[in-house]
Amino acid sequence: MGRLATLLLCAVLAGCAAAPVAPRAEALFADALFAPPDERIDASDVFALSAPMQRYLDDEIAARARAGGLQRGLIDALYTRGELKLRYDPALTRNAAQAFDERAGNCLSLVIMTAAFARPLGLQVRYQSVAVDEAWGRQGSLYFAIGHVNLALGRAPPIGRGWSSGADWLTIDFLPQPDLRRQRVRVIEESTLVAMYMNNKAAEALAAGQLDRAYWWARAAIGQDARLAIAYNTLGVVYQRHGEPARAEQAFVAALTLQVDDPNVMRNLVQVLDAQGRSEQARALAARLERIQPWPPFAYFERGREAMRAGEFAKARALFEREIERDADYHEFHFWLAQAHLALGEVEPARRQLALALETSSTIEQQTAYSTKLARLKSHPAQ
Repeated sequence: MGRLATLLLCAVLAGCAAAPVAPRAEALFADALFAPPDERIDASDVFALSAPMQRYLDDEIAARARAGGLQRGLIDALYTRGELKLRYDPALTRNAAQAFDERAGNCLSLVIMTAAFARPLGLQVRYQSVAVDEAWGRQGSLYFAIGHVNLALGRAPPIGRGWSSGADWLTIDFLPQPDLRRQRVRVIEESTLVAMYMNNKAAEALAAGQLDRAYWWARAAIGQDARLAIAYNTLGVVYQRHGEPARAEQAFVAALTLQVDDPNVMRNLVQVLDAQGRSEQARALAARLERIQPWPPFAYFERGREAMRAGEFAKARALFEREIERDADYHEFHFWLAQAHLALGEVEPARRQLALALETSSTIEQQTAYSTKLARLKSHPAQ
C-alpha cells in the first residue's frame, strides 16, 4: 500500500468520548533540520478580509442583508445569485482572500470565506465536521483520506443571551447532500478548523515534494490544536520522507495517543519500524493492523493494476469493480476499469466507465484528459 495515509481536504478525526491528553508537542519538533519558511504562516491570515472583500461586503452583502435578513442575505450574495460564479475546487486549500480572488475553493476554503464575511455582520458561526462515507484520493505514492466540513450561521442573540436556539441556525453545505437535517455532525472549535487548514497546506506541500514547507505548516497546525491527530501524522510523514525514521516514529506514536488504533497512522508506523530494522515489532503491528483493516483503501485497486501489468485483464476487471463497490466516486477506479474493459475488447462498458471517470473527476486537468480519451473512444467502433 501507499507510503502516506493522512487526512486532507476538510478532514478531521473524531475524538474519543473523554478528551485525550495532548502530547508534548515541542519535544517532537526539529526546526534545525529544515530551511526557514519561505512564506508567511500566520493564523491571522486565514479569515482576513482583503480590500476587494471589504468592498463586496459593503456594497453587495450589506444591501442584501438589509433586504432579506443577515443569514439569507449573505448566502444570496455569495452563492444563490451567482455573481461570484464560485466553483468547487478540491485541488488546493485557500484562505478567505484567496478563495474570493480566485472564485474557487474546496469545502474548507469555502467555509473559511463564508465565515470571514459572516463575522463582521454580527452572525454567529458554528463549524461542523460531517460524518461521510470513507473516501480516498492519491497523488503519486501519497494516499489521502478525505473528510468534510460545513458551517451553520446563527442570528446574533439579544444582549445578555447565549447561543441561539437550534431553529435560529442555518446550515450551509458546499457539496450535494440529500438531507442536511439527517447529517451526523460534530461541532469543532475555530482553532481546530484553522489547524485543519494548516494541515491541508502541509499535505499539499508534501504532495509537491516541498518537505521544508510541509514541516512548517504541520508544525503550525499542531500549534493551533495540539489534539488534532492528523497533524502529528502529517509531521511523521514529513520526517519519514526526510530520512528521520526515529522522529517519524515519535510523531506517529503521538498521533495514536490521540486516535487509538487509527489504521492510517498504524500503516505509517509499520514502515518506520521496518526502516529502523525493528522487523519483529513491525510484523506484530502489521498483524494487528490486518485484523483491524484486512482490506485497506486502494488494496483492490493496486492488485488490479498488478493484474493489468501481468496481462490478466479479467482478474483486473473484477478487482477494479470491487474497489468501486467501496468507493464509486473516485475517478481513477473508473478509468482503470475502462482500461481493463478495453483490453478485453469491451468497448461499450469502457465508454461508460470513462464517462464516470469524467463525472467523478475534480480538477480541470483531469476533466480535460478524460474528455479527450472519451471523445477518442466514442469514435472507436463497438465490438
